[in-house]
Amino acid sequence: MNVMTIAAEQACADGPQPAGPGASAAVRRLGAVLMLAIATMVVGPTPAAALIEIDINQGNVQPLPIAIPDFLGEGRDAQVAADISGVISADLKRSGLFQTLDKASYIEKIRSLDTPPNFAEWRVINAQALVVGRVVRQSDGRLRAEFRLWDVYAGQQLTGQQFFTNPSNWRRVAHIIADAIYQRLTGEKGYFDTRIVFVDETGPKTTRVKRLTIMDQDGANVKYLTRGDDLVLTPRFSPNSQEITYMSFAGGEPRVYLLNIESGQRELVGNFPGMTFAPRFSPDGQKVIMSLQQGGNANIYTMDLRSRATTRLTDSAAIDTGPCYSPDGRQIAFESDRGGAQQIYVMNADGSGQRRISFGTGSYSTPVWSPRGDLIAFTKRSGGRFLIGVMRTDGSGERILTEGFHNEGPTWAPNGRVLAFFRDTPGANGGPQLWTIDLTGYNEQRLATPAFGSDPAWSPLID
Repeated sequence: MNVMTIAAEQACADGPQPAGPGASAAVRRLGAVLMLAIATMVVGPTPAAALIEIDINQGNVQPLPIAIPDFLGEGRDAQVAADISGVISADLKRSGLFQTLDKASYIEKIRSLDTPPNFAEWRVINAQALVVGRVVRQSDGRLRAEFRLWDVYAGQQLTGQQFFTNPSNWRRVAHIIADAIYQRLTGEKGYFDTRIVFVDETGPKTTRVKRLTIMDQDGANVKYLTRGDDLVLTPRFSPNSQEITYMSFAGGEPRVYLLNIESGQRELVGNFPGMTFAPRFSPDGQKVIMSLQQGGNANIYTMDLRSRATTRLTDSAAIDTGPCYSPDGRQIAFESDRGGAQQIYVMNADGSGQRRISFGTGSYSTPVWSPRGDLIAFTKRSGGRFLIGVMRTDGSGERILTEGFHNEGPTWAPNGRVLAFFRDTPGANGGPQLWTIDLTGYNEQRLATPAFGSDPAWSPLID
């Protein structure tokens, strides 16, 4: 996928204008307050209309009814137009915050973007938001895709944009539009224009072939990054989404590599004595942090990618591993068994101030800092159960989101609202599968992959 061949601009010059100053107060009421356990998202129309609300109360979600008719398109572009609206609908529905209405219920047939919809006919079917759009082929062969988002009860346009792109990028345009709608109606950034890298697993359980694989967050556009000749583990994105760091057992020795996604060029970070675990980028992309095992213990090191100089951050007789920076780069979460069982610790970026933050029953591992900086996700093992949960950065407010036969490896969507993880299935023919769960703990969904999949890592938003 080319990173950026899409140009965007406000879509209002040739159609209905955005709401003016009198409506801006209503638009401001659309801002969502999404809090961890109790939150309310309010879409505010004009004072004459009732408030549209999505309540998130201890995970009890009331999705917003939204209508998304097929985008308009002529000739060979009609199918692309329908496909774009279909991807938008699927993205929003999968978030758990939107109820996409059945097209069979639509009364009005949209025939033009340049005329406001008949809002009364959309109110009849309880559509509270309406997305309309069209796709037009330009003289240079590019597509112009545009959309408008309407507040049905207020009868006002909330946002509109148009995009110019190569036809091959139609799916990415759909994700970008879904992000724009999501942000306008929730006040949060969307997460649909992103990718997930993971380990694709095929073959018998005892001799699995494992390949680094990348795909869109909805499972489309699958691309294999390695051939499966060597065991690969723990792929992680760079902050710019263009490089991946991962472990490989090429030649039987554990090594840390950098891989450029677009060019396929691979670079060895370095040869280290003993085992190397869990490499991950610093937020500025200038360092890789990892765990190096020497003898019976493992400690955490950073490597400067320019000078290749290493710095040791922990010095214990235990196993310290799974390091992850906070979004501002000032702190590091990691797991350690220095207290007898695996627990989560936090330290300053220079290794000082090491302190334990997990104190629940069971053992804790794979800490991952939220992109918002407010939470740390983790895997927990307790009473034979494998749990995925979150806690505040001081260890308080622990909440379990999901449990299963073998859950592991949480990774955050870039807006800090959704987690992906993998769950192993028992039996001789079982294997790991990718799943997603949001912070309510109620919207859990399987993420389709070509075969078995493990070790997911969610990209930042694509620039």
